Amino acid sequence: MGLPLIIPFVLATDKRRKTVLHRLGLMPLPKAISQNKSQKRGNRPIWIHALSVGEVLSAVPLIKELKTCFKHQDIVFSASTKTGFEIANNLLKENVDSIFFFPYDLLISVKHIAAKVEPAIVIIVESDIWPNFLFEMKRRNVPVVLVNARLSKKSYFGYKRFLFFSKRLFLSFSKICVQSSEDAHRFSLLGIPPDRITITGNIKFDQQYDFAGREEINKLRQSLLVKPSQKILLAGSTHYGEEAILLDAFSRLKKKYPDLILIIVPRNPDRAGSVCRICKSAGLFAVTMSDLEEKKPEPDVIVVDRIGILKMFYAIADIAFVGGSLVRSGGHNPLEPAAFSRPVIFGPDMSDFADISDMLIKSGGAVSVQDAESIYNIVSDLLTDNQKAGEMGSIALKVFNANKGAVEKTLNVIKFVNVK
Repeated sequence: MGLPLIIPFVLATDKRRKTVLHRLGLMPLPKAISQNKSQKRGNRPIWIHALSVGEVLSAVPLIKELKTCFKHQDIVFSASTKTGFEIANNLLKENVDSIFFFPYDLLISVKHIAAKVEPAIVIIVESDIWPNFLFEMKRRNVPVVLVNARLSKKSYFGYKRFLFFSKRLFLSFSKICVQSSEDAHRFSLLGIPPDRITITGNIKFDQQYDFAGREEINKLRQSLLVKPSQKILLAGSTHYGEEAILLDAFSRLKKKYPDLILIIVPRNPDRAGSVCRICKSAGLFAVTMSDLEEKKPEPDVIVVDRIGILKMFYAIADIAFVGGSLVRSGGHNPLEPAAFSRPVIFGPDMSDFADISDMLIKSGGAVSVQDAESIYNIVSDLLTDNQKAGEMGSIALKVFNANKGAVEKTLNVIKFVNVK
């Protein structure tokens, strides 16, 4: 039931085609799962699920603490997207016992994978909430905890339109750990009892960063053929439509600061070639990171065509633009550049990180830009005034450090549910 309806959807892109058999439950799960057939609750695994790259990255500090706390219990991890799965394999292998693809929300797929995993508890990070999966866990008496949850005004009104269904959906969670009091209020308006909602804060503040030393930073800059005197404007997690705006501003900045270099990290690295073509149309010489060594002339723009290395680039940036914000995509995590004490700029749509972006703006650690003109003015100001740029970066770091502790609060909720 439902399979004919999803076929066109799952076959629409190459990435989805590569995951379809796994998500239908037609491929074998990792051996560590199939070998764990113990019926004792204490030996059944903790199942953590994250949708894609952003949610996987959010889950990392929580998983590390879970591993320490539940030493004698297996931890298994699932992701829905191919890129999320790849990032999980890069970052989590030492902290989880198995990594696999989350099933499509078809009863046959959900039941098959649930029977194989036999979890003691399921932890869903931020989103990817599916009715058949939740109702199957309820049927099996498996508690499900939603962590790092947020409910935007737009999402709230969407759920409110179908309140009979959405209330039942969210009542399937044993506990909902929310990022803020505003999120808690919106969940309560949907009919979720207060004793099921806990304000834990945002676990993104508990991310651990490998702070690169001066030698490492210099080595990376050299590998990119960036001179010591050159300053770097980094555009991270950009979406289609943003590069043209950024390049408009950068073309003007380049005339004023000839040594300035722009590094673009598209959200989807498969877009690297098309981004290079956009640069060419703007009269700028661009190369992908993979082709960098083969190019003799010094590029104006470097386009990163690899996944999972954005944080490393924030470490070498002088100014960081956070993408997904000049177009209606909700923005991406501004804490990543903030953690490296970098001045942060982003566009008007940071709805997926509303609380964090507001904190950064109000404190003076970030600035919101609207268009190419405002990007030019802000970046020009920061390039001219090194002291102002440094102070802005320091404030951003203070905001990052001042809001830690969400993982510990979340862990306390999970402990309570898991031992019941």
